[in-house]
Amino acid sequence: MSDDNVTAMKPARVLSDAIRDVKNATADRTDVVVDLREAHRMRLELLAAELEQVFADVPKDIDNFDFAISSGLQPRLWIDAVSHVALGRDRRTFRFVRDTRIGRVVLAETPDTKRVAAQVTRYIAERIVERQQMMDGGAELALPSFARDPVAEAEPPLRPIARPIWPSFLSGFGLLVAGAVAGIAVMAALYWLRLAATGVSF
Repeated sequence: MSDDNVTAMKPARVLSDAIRDVKNATADRTDVVVDLREAHRMRLELLAAELEQVFADVPKDIDNFDFAISSGLQPRLWIDAVSHVALGRDRRTFRFVRDTRIGRVVLAETPDTKRVAAQVTRYIAERIVERQQMMDGGAELALPSFARDPVAEAEPPLRPIARPIWPSFLSGFGLLVAGAVAGIAVMAALYWLRLAATGVSF
């Protein structure tokens, strides 16, 4: 084999080695990502196990909650449609957050499983009480106020007080007459001054 052939084959071998190295590095990074995802999921499963009894005590007719761990690059334990628990960048700290109209609010941030479980439990209790209050308020608002208050129904509606119209008419007529008299007096005075200016004597 000539030297030219050997020289032409060397870049191909170098490229194949580079491709192999890139594949190995990619596989290593993938393994790291998979390991991190599995570690995150394992910690969230421990939290879900801590909350298992709380989830079971939620009334069956309330379907506002999810209680599911989502898959993906960053697994999350969903409590309802707007709140979830995930792990922070240190892979140890639980972050319990809720999405609101003004942005995301952190409800709890701690590496302690029991503390974040207590905060999630309180959040669930608050949502249940809030839902019950809304239902009770809606049932009360469904009835008109007079149906709940017999006294209000018995009272006659207020009517405007009728006032006589003659005093108003007379007062308006008096103002009109006074204005006419004043106008005539002014015109007479102007006429008198004009006649005096022309030298006419009376």
